[in-house]
Amino acid sequence: MRVVVGISGGSGSIYAISLLKALKELNIETHLVVTAMGEYVTKHECGMNLEELKGLATYFHDNKNFAAPIASGSFKVDSMVVLPCSMKTLSSVANGFSDSLLARACDVTIKEGRKLILVPRETPLSPIHLENMLKLSRIGVTIFPPSPGFYNHPETLEDIVLDMTGRILDMMGVENNLVNRWKGL
Repeated sequence: MRVVVGISGGSGSIYAISLLKALKELNIETHLVVTAMGEYVTKHECGMNLEELKGLATYFHDNKNFAAPIASGSFKVDSMVVLPCSMKTLSSVANGFSDSLLARACDVTIKEGRKLILVPRETPLSPIHLENMLKLSRIGVTIFPPSPGFYNHPETLEDIVLDMTGRILDMMGVENNLVNRWKGL
């Protein structure tokens, strides 16, 4: 399996780190692309620099490198996830404005009919945000806000992050045991 992971400038890089660790543990090939603000927010929120992030991925691609393999539809991937997904990135994808490798890779994923998951991190949402999300959802993009459930009584921040990581893996079709699955009453 081959997965593209994008990190843009919204809050929530902790989810991206958790996903990259899980994919690495599952021996799934990852192609990482990080925006400048994604790098900044990851350092600010998680204390992790770009070199450390690169170490979690199989391959790293500079966001300005339009010659990277993930910029072409002939480079087969199983799915792509952008987390966190800033509203700037989401808007670029919704409007076909491929001004970065991250946006181009999303565009390629859509045009090739592959699984694209965007994890937007913004609140409250404006009508513009909602319209862009609806536009993408209507063409098959999964909009996955990181909204944790509390029915499973998480005790730590890690419990919440791992549950969301497991749910994202579910959306990608990757078997995992990170989700505390509902068993009924």
